[in-house]
Amino acid sequence: MRVMRWRSYLLSGEGRQQMNEGATKLFEITTDELSADEVVGRLADPDIGAVIAFVGVVRGSTDGREVRYLEYEAYPEMAEDVLQQIADEIRERWKTIKEIAIVHRVGRLEIGEISVVIALSAAHRREVFDAVHYAIDRLKEIAPVWKKEVWTDGAEWKSEGWQKEGGEP
Repeated sequence: MRVMRWRSYLLSGEGRQQMNEGATKLFEITTDELSADEVVGRLADPDIGAVIAFVGVVRGSTDGREVRYLEYEAYPEMAEDVLQQIADEIRERWKTIKEIAIVHRVGRLEIGEISVVIALSAAHRREVFDAVHYAIDRLKEIAPVWKKEVWTDGAEWKSEGWQKEGGEP
């Protein structure tokens, strides 16, 4: 499997810092298979009492059409900056959120494979539900990540928000 690595960030009290090799990646675009457990594990901290994860999975049909597979493309450096921006927005709105990890896979994904994992942690559970809902909605709205649905009878690039210049996904 071809592995692509891009710049990733680690949060600190001072905001984001470019990571040193071996540090925990919290915002990542990757071609590697995703594991929800692995992404949640990036948030390990003895002060957290709640962790929530949204796991996006490739489904087998869309609007009554049988999906064969999906292809995701991204502008990785910009996308990772946008993932960081989404985390910053969450921290501004929900002060109790401790850590956030957002990892999106690109390339060809088969039915049942994980495309995105968003994990949030907090001392208590109340706000993590609203925050994770906000995170996936914002990701689809502003992240430069594009999805091509390939059906048994055709294919189409889909976008729920972000467009390449000129309006084309």
